[in-house]
Amino acid sequence: MANHTTAQALGAQTPFEVVDAGGTLLAITRRGRGIPLVCLHAIAHGARDFETLADKVGDAFEVITVDWPGHGHSPHDGKLPSAEHYAGVLTRLLDALGLERPILLGNSIGGAAVLQVAARREIGGLVLCNAGGLRKVDGFTRFAIARMVSFFRAGELGKKWFGGAYRFYYTRLVLPLAPRAHRERIIAAGYEMAPLLRQAWESFARSDADTREFVAKVNCPILFAWAKSDRLIPWSASKKAALTAKNSTVALLRGGHSAFVEDADRFGATLTAWAQKL
Repeated sequence: MANHTTAQALGAQTPFEVVDAGGTLLAITRRGRGIPLVCLHAIAHGARDFETLADKVGDAFEVITVDWPGHGHSPHDGKLPSAEHYAGVLTRLLDALGLERPILLGNSIGGAAVLQVAARREIGGLVLCNAGGLRKVDGFTRFAIARMVSFFRAGELGKKWFGGAYRFYYTRLVLPLAPRAHRERIIAAGYEMAPLLRQAWESFARSDADTREFVAKVNCPILFAWAKSDRLIPWSASKKAALTAKNSTVALLRGGHSAFVEDADRFGATLTAWAQKL
């Protein structure tokens, strides 16, 4: 399992189970009795991002939260993190759980992963929360990614200034409206998660990180539930790809990157209302 309590504090909380997803061990939690809703988090976060979601949606869903490999209580699988790799991990998890037509919810890299899965198999619905991969990977984007790679490499090397910079990054840019206790847990794990952050951001510059083509291939309804103040993955840069969806709903909510954390009540109401129309 993950070696440090800072990472475990972000992940699936007791009671959780560990599922063998085709050779990859994943920690998951299951709450509720309704439609299966499988929730996938951003890099360096964990299943605990969705800790309050089950309370917000009541009995409408069975909320299944997952720790990606190397996060929370899921052991590292020895593979480099990327949306493409995570899509394969998620596919094997769905097979292991035997879920029929679940709703998939993904944030950031988790959104890019669930989009690929939804384009390849039958699911009940797709919820994309500030999903990565919906903008062209051009020269400017690669430059910005390179700067972020350098930033997280500093954390990986243990640079003293990284801790304060990472706090600023999360407080002002990524999760400005998140409950303080939850944001502090993420900040506390900054040095520990820096290697995975660096590797994931390196993957964002690759051609396989571009997931725009998958949007039009999804046959189920899509809810784009976007935190509207996102400076890294703004809706304005993702909108063109989103408009290629066959059946979509757009909800712009409060927050910097994760509306289900930052605007939890409205997110829960939006999700429930959308699912009732499926």
